[in-house]
Amino acid sequence: MKRLSLHSWAVYPKPTEQPLYGGNVAGGVVRVGDTVHRPAGPWSSSVDALLLHLERAGYEGAPRALGYDQAGKQVLSFVEGFVDPNPSDLDRERLADAGREIRDFHDAVSSFTPPPGSVWNVAIRPDREDLICHHDLAPWNLVRSQSGLVFIDWDGAGPGSRLWDLAYAAHGFVPLGAGSSVTDLEAAHRLASLVDGYGLADRDRQEFVAQLVPRIRSMYNLLRQGHRSGRQPWSRLWCEGHGAIWLADAEYVEERIGLWNSTVNA
Repeated sequence: MKRLSLHSWAVYPKPTEQPLYGGNVAGGVVRVGDTVHRPAGPWSSSVDALLLHLERAGYEGAPRALGYDQAGKQVLSFVEGFVDPNPSDLDRERLADAGREIRDFHDAVSSFTPPPGSVWNVAIRPDREDLICHHDLAPWNLVRSQSGLVFIDWDGAGPGSRLWDLAYAAHGFVPLGAGSSVTDLEAAHRLASLVDGYGLADRDRQEFVAQLVPRIRSMYNLLRQGHRSGRQPWSRLWCEGHGAIWLADAEYVEERIGLWNSTVNA
């Protein structure tokens, strides 16, 4: 396939489609051969620019932007592998690998300059805007295979910070939650493995731990506000009980903040 420049996209005919399920937010995503076709939004060209930059920077943990089909859907490379929202298949060593994958992404994106007029689909205002983040780094967006780890679903990418992105990832990958099947001590060690894999500097570790509760609670606030305003899919997710889960998880993490600090900073 001819490599595309940012301003020269291929247009694909509409072949046989295989629906892809599993996300709470995106719908209408289909697999077509070795590609994924997903509905485009105002932010899609910005995401294309981001993915092209990551490819040129040598980052292999993201799909490739390939253009648009005749229906106007964004076309991305399909990533073969295993996806599961449950991170129990990720032991401490594999969590360290995930941490390194996140660090590699942040390092690669640090040199990215968004095109003029870029539009992003960021659902929650971050703590600050230092670089473009994924904003949904979680096991449900991580394709695992023998060849490596790849993050998918970049529609929510946009300005943020390294610690904001990493704190969100910690919630899902450890996992940090009231309903978790791992003990508090094991959760603390898993958290340390993720952070060590990332290579987080000692001077940033206390700030990282301090970000955990605000980052988790921000999801609760998003769903609560979305329900009050009737905005989808947040209102639906609130009614399905996700808001209560995020609130319980924030309280769980806050009650054990001393444990996280002592283990991550050991």
